[in-house]
Amino acid sequence: MKPNVFRYVANPDAGMAPSQFTPDSCFTSVDHSETNHTFFASEDESVLAGVWECAPCVEDIEGYPVNEMMTVLSGSVTLTTPDGQVQTFTSGDSFFIAKGAPCRWEITETLKKYYLICE
Repeated sequence: MKPNVFRYVANPDAGMAPSQFTPDSCFTSVDHSETNHTFFASEDESVLAGVWECAPCVEDIEGYPVNEMMTVLSGSVTLTTPDGQVQTFTSGDSFFIAKGAPCRWEITETLKKYYLICE
């Protein structure tokens, strides 16, 4: 049975497992590590909540695949929109990306974040 109430834990390293959301060609260093732990998934997986960590990478995204709210635990990510707007998010920042939004996603320092995804 899936929990209806859960806590985003202060030290989420327990339960982290390798994941492969980022294409190998996008990594910008010799470190290609990426891990994830899902705290909650609805039956149809249209709602997901967890923690994700990824080494530096750059990916041009034509349309963000989901609606996603994120809080950066450590590291840094820079988002650039097609019109040239640049925003960098670091530890403690929370932000949202709407489904379909085009952007350049660049992790400049290994990123660890909490996420809430709703498709």
